[in-house]
Amino acid sequence: MSSETAQELMKKRFRGYMPVVIDVETAGFNSKTDALLEIAAVTLRFNEDGDLVPDETLHYHVEPFEGANIEQAAIDFNGIDPHSPLRGAIDEGTALKEMFKPIRKAQKDAGCQRCILVGHNATFDHGFVMAAAERANLKRNPFHPFVTFDTAALAAVFLGQTVLIKACQAAGIEFDNNQAHSAIYDTERTAELFCYMVNRYKTLGGWPLK
Repeated sequence: MSSETAQELMKKRFRGYMPVVIDVETAGFNSKTDALLEIAAVTLRFNEDGDLVPDETLHYHVEPFEGANIEQAAIDFNGIDPHSPLRGAIDEGTALKEMFKPIRKAQKDAGCQRCILVGHNATFDHGFVMAAAERANLKRNPFHPFVTFDTAALAAVFLGQTVLIKACQAAGIEFDNNQAHSAIYDTERTAELFCYMVNRYKTLGGWPLK
């Protein structure tokens, strides 16, 4: 498959949208008040065989924004010390600016009009990305303002599972529970899972539409 054909495939497959897998680690459940602590993204591409595969991984540790709420239960769960200098954290506006640049380039290279956030229980991740972008007053947010692709819902249909580790196991994707709840690890496994389901649907004859 030529690169031009791969580009055409991305543009046609998701109606002009380019899926980008995102996972966030946070200090609570409220995107308006609770701190964003870590974010990772994986861009996707079609390979020469016409299969969807992970492409570039982006990852940032994020400083809590000024006045952010930090729930102790959330910190106990994800094991992140928000104020540790060893994290090398940067402010959320800088993190998103740096992340959005290569994502917009990949979107442009794919000939797509917008990116769509792919996540496991995607509305959670989408809410934190949008709230952080709004706080930083970022005008060039590549993501659709409300549409998401949720791998939890897709996995329920494809695999009969909704929990990430169980869905990955059902798909034959290795998953180390000791590394779970790290944004970069969860994002890369979610990307593998999404690609597996898209490619499996093609193999079963569901795409292209006859």
